Amino acid sequence: MTTVWRVGQWTLRASGVVVAVGLIAVAGLLVPSQPLVSAGIALGALALGLTLLDPIALPTLAIPALLVVSRVGAGGTNLAMSDFVLAAAFIPAVLLCQRPVSREFASVIGLNAVYQFATLLTVVANPYLANVVEWFHAWMLVSGALFVGWAIGRGGRGPLAMKLLIAGTIVMAVGTLATALVQYAKGDFGPVYPAWPYPMHKNFAGTVLGLAAVVVYLRPSWLGWSARLANWLLVILLAGVAVTLSRQALLGLVVVFFLVVIWPRVDRRRSRAILVVGAALLGVVGVMVQDQLQSGNRFNSTLQRVDWFQSSATVWLTDPWLGVGLRWWYTDRFEARFQPPNIELELLTSVGVVGLVAFFVMFGGTLRVLRRIDPAYGLLPSMVLICRLAQAQFDLFWAAVLGSLPWLIVGLALGALAHDQAERAENQVRDLVAPKKPGVTR
Repeated sequence: MTTVWRVGQWTLRASGVVVAVGLIAVAGLLVPSQPLVSAGIALGALALGLTLLDPIALPTLAIPALLVVSRVGAGGTNLAMSDFVLAAAFIPAVLLCQRPVSREFASVIGLNAVYQFATLLTVVANPYLANVVEWFHAWMLVSGALFVGWAIGRGGRGPLAMKLLIAGTIVMAVGTLATALVQYAKGDFGPVYPAWPYPMHKNFAGTVLGLAAVVVYLRPSWLGWSARLANWLLVILLAGVAVTLSRQALLGLVVVFFLVVIWPRVDRRRSRAILVVGAALLGVVGVMVQDQLQSGNRFNSTLQRVDWFQSSATVWLTDPWLGVGLRWWYTDRFEARFQPPNIELELLTSVGVVGLVAFFVMFGGTLRVLRRIDPAYGLLPSMVLICRLAQAQFDLFWAAVLGSLPWLIVGLALGALAHDQAERAENQVRDLVAPKKPGVTR
């Protein structure tokens, strides 16, 4: 099997060289008449050449770009830029990543296949374009992100990829805090909607920064980060979350802080003092919700969610078992035209009870796989998944970066584990076969 895979890789590389040469020739011919098209083709040739030299270079460099959520397309095919970046990184990752994959990684991919098969029933029962597109989109958000993360981690670039990811979120946090300073200077102390490096919704910025804060807080040893650096980064990220006043982001952090303290298998013990921070965050969330419930404004975010939950239940009862189709809110079949801000209701309306059960099989099975490995590698992705699930009790789950980032970290951690295990095994073999030096007793 290994020989066949190597032959296949050499065939792909040879074909890639031919394609790259052809692209360069075409770009040269188009320079006089269509310079912009020529430049685009030349960039494609450059990317292909870089991939042939280093298959995981593009997936690694694409990590910060995954945070960009500018929309492209229209209607049912309206996707985020991060989705296209993920798809571009997926191609070299899945074709050229190291084989064989680990048993743990194969198990997680298999669990996603179970979920995809269950949701395929909904696609067949509700044939429309947005349904088909979203089925492939959901697969890419999970398995695509898993393969990209695996390729990076297995190739030994896990720490670098995490640095790039956190660097991107720090830029987001700094932009959020800068927007907050300008807003506060005008006397407005409400939720902050970041305007830089690009306009963002407060809940998107808050939840992404919250996930990044989990990474920095847990700081597994294989990342090689110092405690002092991590603490400074954590302060910046938490400050960014705080000014957005994103309640779902705060709730996700509270859940993680609590679980890390009581989790039976951890790489190292954390101070219980973090529970004080968690209690304070929970108190802030409680006060915000209570104020909105008592405000009498039926259009505030809390009471609006109550209305959406009721409308979602009505949609679900249309077809309780298979649901009414993915992205049903882009169709004209229902009066409701919103994506349910709750993972269970989104799944029930879209893929029914069958899809909801399959989702929790995938989710719970992945947590089981991660819990059985070395906690230095399994704790971080477990907490990121749980944090995202907690956030999605009052937020969108299948949403571009927020849908793919947790699974990217799962694949990256599993790849890093396989890389380090292979490296340790090679070192042991090298020590056994290394010739003894004269006069040295082993």
